[in-house]
Amino acid sequence: MLLKELMSVIDYKETINRSGVDSERVEIRSLCCDSRKACADSMFVCISGTLADGHDFARAAYAGGCRVFVTEHRADLPDDAFVLITSDTRVALACLSARFFGDPAKELTVIGITGTKGKTTSSLLIYNILNESGIPTAYIGSNGVSYLDCQFSTVNTTPESYDLHAHMRKMVDSGVKILVMEVSSQALKMARVHGIKFDICVFTNLSPDHIGEFEHPDFEDYKKCKHTLFTDYGAEYIVYNGDDEYASDVVGGNRCEKASISVGAEADFRADSITYFRSEGNIGVSFECTSEGKTFPVALSFPGEFSVYNALTAIAVCMKLGLSAGKITKTMRHIRIKGRFETHELPCGATVVIDYAHNGVSLKAALNALRVYNPNRLICLFGSVGGRTKMRRAELGLVASRDADFCILTADNPDNEPPNAIIGEIASYFTAGTCPYVAIPDRRKAIEYALENAEKGDIILLAGKGHESYQIICGVRESFSETQIVEEYCKRVREGKT
Repeated sequence: MLLKELMSVIDYKETINRSGVDSERVEIRSLCCDSRKACADSMFVCISGTLADGHDFARAAYAGGCRVFVTEHRADLPDDAFVLITSDTRVALACLSARFFGDPAKELTVIGITGTKGKTTSSLLIYNILNESGIPTAYIGSNGVSYLDCQFSTVNTTPESYDLHAHMRKMVDSGVKILVMEVSSQALKMARVHGIKFDICVFTNLSPDHIGEFEHPDFEDYKKCKHTLFTDYGAEYIVYNGDDEYASDVVGGNRCEKASISVGAEADFRADSITYFRSEGNIGVSFECTSEGKTFPVALSFPGEFSVYNALTAIAVCMKLGLSAGKITKTMRHIRIKGRFETHELPCGATVVIDYAHNGVSLKAALNALRVYNPNRLICLFGSVGGRTKMRRAELGLVASRDADFCILTADNPDNEPPNAIIGEIASYFTAGTCPYVAIPDRRKAIEYALENAEKGDIILLAGKGHESYQIICGVRESFSETQIVEEYCKRVREGKT
């Protein structure tokens, strides 16, 4: 693509062109914000991140052969560098990426889902229902990127704008019609989804999270970022949790068509008569859904009242897209989602639940949901991320010590912080009279301890990792799968090897 065409989509205030580059002749073959990917014929966009400033790596990009740069201020570059100076390089990268890949979002029906909890499960329920109904649908979120037979992992819940548009172009070219995307507050704050029109926007719930030195400065900022999805991205239809105290703050300000969901209260989609069931290898919930004067039964293999909200969300979105209640509920009954209340039955008769619950609110909801099933013992294995979000440690410790019968404190992406230090901080919130615990810093050994000491009727919650297939230790992503650990243990038991 010609440099001049790309220049037309960004608001630049100054150019530095000492060598007389002709923008109508220069061909740009790639965009990047990682200097290690810069080469001849690429355009390097200097992004200011939370831990590093891309302007500091402009020289490295130049050394890689790059000669075209987008910056927010004058960079230390040789005279043959062509530089565009703009006020916001994140916005610029989003606009450039959309144009570079031919504006693929315009060829998709895009569904954006935001909230503190429930984004992944709601998104993947919709994704599975639509695909099983014959509508080619893609998913982008915490569990990666999925469409047709393609599966890619992602670093962030919502990828950087360049990666988003690259994936969307491949989706469109493969015949995908609908994209369901988890939209994080960080993605909104950092303009990763800038310029994308979201046809349907969904609000699940809101509680304090992602507040810290490298995330949101306070809850108000977190809430305002969520709010922008419903006001700044062209929403034509909004589905929102009418029971959440912050619903009006988040979805207000847009006069488009809206549909509310609720458990027990008047709403466009209301759930009543909730029943919890447990069978071998399956923990679930059923309820009656009422919409437009009609009532129909719903059952799904996820526990807890919050699963009812996720199901109502999926029903509201899929019915808006033209699917019948019967088709939706038939598909919903057998859907399983990796790392979201993923259940495994142990040979001894205990149940293991793998879930992403990683803060106080989500852990409390998970434990309370599992308590309803009257376990022999409710065992909780968890840790907390190292180096950031330290406020979570108090929440996690207080919740687990009050709501579990036994806890196993261990590592959860400790990175460069000693796991024992994190565990010690969490343990300080286990006050006298609360549940007993053990500390096992090696997460694999901690899980094996839990499995080996399980008893019939126990429910063991492995919290915090969910779908993640790695552990971050000393800056290195090491391969790690809780599903694999559990399955290997069960296989050894059945073969009489343990």
